[in-house]
Amino acid sequence: MKKILIVSHEMEIGGAERALLGLLESIDTQLYQVDLFLLRHEGELLKLIPNNINLLPEIPEYTVLERPMKQTLREGHFLLTASRLYGKLKAERFAKKNNFDVSAIAIEYSHKYTKKFMPKIQENTIYDLAISFLTPHYFVAEKVNANKKVAWIHTDYDFIDVDINSELSMWNKFDKIAAVSESVEQSFVKKFPSLKDKVFVFENIMSAKLIVTQSKDNPKLSFSPENINLLSVGRFCHAKNFDNVPEICKIIRNNGLNVKWYLIGYGGDENLICKKIQEENMQDYVIMLGKQENPYPYINMCDVYIQPSRYEGKCVAVREAQMLGKPVIITNYTTSSSQLNNGVDGIIVPMDNRSCGEEIAKILNNKELLEKIKSNCAKNDYSGFEEAKKISYIMNG
Repeated sequence: MKKILIVSHEMEIGGAERALLGLLESIDTQLYQVDLFLLRHEGELLKLIPNNINLLPEIPEYTVLERPMKQTLREGHFLLTASRLYGKLKAERFAKKNNFDVSAIAIEYSHKYTKKFMPKIQENTIYDLAISFLTPHYFVAEKVNANKKVAWIHTDYDFIDVDINSELSMWNKFDKIAAVSESVEQSFVKKFPSLKDKVFVFENIMSAKLIVTQSKDNPKLSFSPENINLLSVGRFCHAKNFDNVPEICKIIRNNGLNVKWYLIGYGGDENLICKKIQEENMQDYVIMLGKQENPYPYINMCDVYIQPSRYEGKCVAVREAQMLGKPVIITNYTTSSSQLNNGVDGIIVPMDNRSCGEEIAKILNNKELLEKIKSNCAKNDYSGFEEAKKISYIMNG
């Protein structure tokens, strides 16, 4: 039986983590032995890992990453903490010199400068295939023995700043690079043209059974049928653009529509979103529900699902809403055309707040269009389970 190793960070609530669950469920464990290595055994989704997947034990050194440095110092990880700090300072210097946003560079440098002090993952095992599911990909590149290695891309590289020369040495160690959509592939190749022949599209795989089953759970809050209930799910971060939701909601309401817009998620922009809600006097109409381990009952209850993002790779929450037969509206971020068929199983609206709000108002008034989209969503299979066949392609290609 051939052996596959999949490496990721943890199982916090997020689109990539749910896509990982879909991938794990889709791999035929009658054909492959599948080991999963997580840097940290943390997150609400940890308990959803399929029983036929072998979750490897934590390795203490890998748990140091992305935790407070004061804590890791107290635990005695002096060398690794010093390496993280060195990487952080180097990233800040590089970002300042190039007028870049430091976030993606800091994560890459953190792994880059700690990797030489990390032990091998399953040192005595040679895998047929090793998959690095989330960037940075240094550990699968250098700390795993495998005949073939593949790295995943989940984001639109047009919208993140990276140290191209530094990352190139990492990507070059992989046989294949899997992009979650054609648009993601194109944006990546634009930044790394020399890697063009390695990149191929591997769409996210979603567990329809899990999503439908969990959508029937009782939510903590019920939506009133007297309102038009809108919903967005995602991390509270710049990419998701939730800070503009209060103004967009106000524009919709000024068009005479009794909408309430619910936000599910968590993250660093929470205070900013709260501030914008107050500035627009939308306290009664934009409601933050925080982190929800199971968002599906809320998706099931909403009238329309909206993804107002500034940029996306391939938004998992949009696909989940479609799987539950909901009309979906997304902004015209760069990869939006790969997310849905505009006017058929969803609608793309302008990015700027005024036009976005006006267009959403028009759509909400068009009941015939909304019913058509719901009907088309119900006819489609969005699970993507056929993508799992590409595992064989990677091994043998």
